[in-house]
Amino acid sequence: MSDNEGGGAAADVDFNDDLFTCANSDVVTKYKIAADCVNAALTEVIKMIVPGKKIVDICVAGDKHLETECAKYYNKKVEGAKVEKGVAIPTCVSVNEQVSYNCPEVENKDVLEEGQAVKIDVGAHIDGYVAHQAVTIVCQKEGGNEKITGKQADVIKACIVAQEVAGRVLRPGKTTTDVSNAITKVAEDFGVHLVEGVLSHNMKRFAIDGNKVVLLKKTPETKADDHEIALYDVFGLDIVMTTGEGKLSQKDEKETQVYKRALEKSYSLKMKASRGVFSDICNRFPSFPFAARYLEGLSAKAGLPECLKHDLLVPYPVLYEKTGEYVAHVKTTILVMGKGNDRITKAVEMMQQDVSSEKSLQDAELVELIAQPLKPPAKPRKKK
Repeated sequence: MSDNEGGGAAADVDFNDDLFTCANSDVVTKYKIAADCVNAALTEVIKMIVPGKKIVDICVAGDKHLETECAKYYNKKVEGAKVEKGVAIPTCVSVNEQVSYNCPEVENKDVLEEGQAVKIDVGAHIDGYVAHQAVTIVCQKEGGNEKITGKQADVIKACIVAQEVAGRVLRPGKTTTDVSNAITKVAEDFGVHLVEGVLSHNMKRFAIDGNKVVLLKKTPETKADDHEIALYDVFGLDIVMTTGEGKLSQKDEKETQVYKRALEKSYSLKMKASRGVFSDICNRFPSFPFAARYLEGLSAKAGLPECLKHDLLVPYPVLYEKTGEYVAHVKTTILVMGKGNDRITKAVEMMQQDVSSEKSLQDAELVELIAQPLKPPAKPRKKK
């Protein structure tokens, strides 16, 4: 399916070494190329958000766009090895109260309808360095740009503003709790709620879920330690808000079609089909999430249950807010650099619909913060 096939992180490599962080300009370049691929692919996917379009067709097209964009780079071997690249997060299209990871099977016939809130989530990697992002687009007729108002506008605008705020708080010396608290204040000012269980992780090479976590909403089941933000950290800043209570539920386990290999687990599978599909996963998708439709044949479907039963795969379930509530999702990838943060994915800039909320940011400290540039412009060099 992708140039991620057959690779993955080497077990004996320390990816905390500066060689593999944004202290290395080559690493920054790879992150930014991955972001360019994601930005280009998402631009094309957004054009497909029109009434009558099959959701699975959008997901398939999104992954093809990601592959096409990644194929433009690093086609020569580096130090005798092929540079891995491709889809890091399969294209997911979640509608209305669906919150995330809706990536249906090919046979699925669900289509978009006018007025639905559509959350698109995509990700790509270059040499294991991931850029991912998500946007919320209200489905309108092709060429339409009707004003979005009311609660739908409130929750979309709150996510956009929260991204702007959090992207500025996410600086060396601040903590993950500082970021969470700032996002919470934005939600309060817009009269919406944060969604439980949403985590923003720091990312490293071949890893999208580092140990530094920005937790949007604490629950008895979901807690996170406080960590200090450091220079050269990379975060997938993930913000999901709702007009409901933010308590999610799973409706149908069969809707789960996105999985990731659990690297720390091992088990001797008994079924031949299970051993076959798990070997295929290890070879083709050793590090990143994948869509079940990538696994071809009936033997793949027959083999997945045993892999899941013994925790060899991490499922990414499709979760729901209560019916009738509005949900918005905005995700960006941010590099914490010395002279300011680089928001390398363009989710905020891509959400160009006419969102008209009567609510606004009220917290004086955050209003002042958001007025500052995310990254101050470089000072012109003096002429000799």
